[in-house]
Amino acid sequence: MRRLVEGGVAGVAGLLFGIGLMVSGMVEPAKVQAFLDVGGRWDPSLALVMGGAIAVALPVFQWGRRSRFPAPPHGPVEGRLILGSLLFGVGWGLSGFCPGPALLVAAGGNGEAMGYVVAMGLGMMLGTRFGARDLERG
Repeated sequence: MRRLVEGGVAGVAGLLFGIGLMVSGMVEPAKVQAFLDVGGRWDPSLALVMGGAIAVALPVFQWGRRSRFPAPPHGPVEGRLILGSLLFGVGWGLSGFCPGPALLVAAGGNGEAMGYVVAMGLGMMLGTRFGARDLERG
C-alpha cells in the first residue's frame, strides 16, 4: 500500500511539474533563449517563474535542514561539477531545452526535442561510464 501511495504522490507531483513547465513557457525554446539573451531581445518573464519556484522551495529546504532528512556531505566543489554545470548551461542556452521540458515536448512528438533527449541519454551513459572510472582512480 505504501508503494502505491508513494507512486501516486510522485505521479501527481510530476503532473503538476509538467503543467507548470507548460504554463510558464519553459517548453518553448525561443522563450528560454530570449530570457538568456540579456544583450538583445531579453524576455525577463522567466525570472518570475524562478522567483516563484524559490518561494515554494525555500521553506521546504529550511524544513529539511531542521528535520532528520538526509543531506549530502559538505566538501570542496570539484572540477567535474563545474564542468558538468558549464555543459548543462551551454546546452540549455544553445538548444533552449533542459531535461524536464525536453522530455515533455519529446513526448508530444517534437523531433528537435527527441534529438535532444537522445543526445542527453548518450551523454548520461558516457558520463556514467567515464565518470565512474575517474572516481575509481581517486
